[in-house]
Amino acid sequence: MADLKDFAEQLVNLTVKEVNELANILKDEYGIEPAAAAVAVAAGGAAAGEAVEEQTEFDVILKAAGASKLAVVKLVKELTGLGLKDAKDIVDSAPKAVKEGVSKDEAEGIKKSLEEAGAEVELK
Repeated sequence: MADLKDFAEQLVNLTVKEVNELANILKDEYGIEPAAAAVAVAAGGAAAGEAVEEQTEFDVILKAAGASKLAVVKLVKELTGLGLKDAKDIVDSAPKAVKEGVSKDEAEGIKKSLEEAGAEVELK
């Protein structure tokens, strides 16, 4: 029983490279497709060894203004509280952050508004 516990601990502590090597050995030498097991081992290693933090702050990045540039400029002005010239500068220099460090809900709302105006947007 102690041997199995040691073996389980070794599996959990494998690096991603070692998990890939193990998957190749199982496939090549034993004919086992371990795709699901490799993902489980990799995920188990992250859960056991290091806490994965969920992202709480997002940046809304304007990638491109799209066809309705004027509408996007007006919306950026409204969303940021900047003047018309500053909002136009953001749109003209895309890709550019429109808002930084906002909550997920706020970021998704801003993204939706900008996309409805014709812009191409990304959350980071």
